[in-house]
Amino acid sequence: MFPIQDNNPSRTAPIVNWILILINVIVFLGELSMDSHELSAFVKHFGVTPYYFIHYPTAPEEMYSLFTSMFLHGGWFHLISNMWALFIFGDNIEDRLGHIPYLVFYIFCGIVAALTQVFMEPGQLQPTIGASGAIAGVLGAYAMLFPSAKVMTLIPIGFIPWFINIPAYFYLGFWFVTQAFTGLISLNSTVAKTAAENVAFFAHIGGFLTGFILVKLVQKQDYREWHPDEYMPY
Repeated sequence: MFPIQDNNPSRTAPIVNWILILINVIVFLGELSMDSHELSAFVKHFGVTPYYFIHYPTAPEEMYSLFTSMFLHGGWFHLISNMWALFIFGDNIEDRLGHIPYLVFYIFCGIVAALTQVFMEPGQLQPTIGASGAIAGVLGAYAMLFPSAKVMTLIPIGFIPWFINIPAYFYLGFWFVTQAFTGLISLNSTVAKTAAENVAFFAHIGGFLTGFILVKLVQKQDYREWHPDEYMPY
């Protein structure tokens, strides 16, 4: 399932969300300018490698990698899928939290997501990179705040594209269950672990749960939702 758009308008310009997307794109373009050796060294330095973080947790490069890793991506599909999800769902969370609180919320969810991956896969030697842990926090917040919003979703049936409006609670709930199921299976299955070795499922789980639980505590208390009868026809 691939999300196309939601029916949940934002009342404010999502400035922070746009800046986050822009930074991720700029960093990725910088990655593309590197040769293979430079890129490998860059990812190892700024990505989170669970094994090294566990053994050298106070090393400065391990500490700041919790932050820098969420701005690195491993390819065009990795970048586009993450940024598209952030574009669709992030504006509403920024609207509900406010600009600066949203930025802090996003970064906090990303850090918790990275730590979740570290402690669930402490022997992992492959660097963990990507914004998906932080974005999972945004998805969790969206599931908590806007469960009845509709998400237009592309479901390919063979070569036929099928577009359907799905309630956000179902779309995001299904996404979370698949992440949790695959992650937990990979702990005890060599086949599943091999198939999932390039996806930080536990970062997704940790980020989603953090956003789901935390957002109610940090949302603007004077926020009042719009309802359909408040729109003026023209």
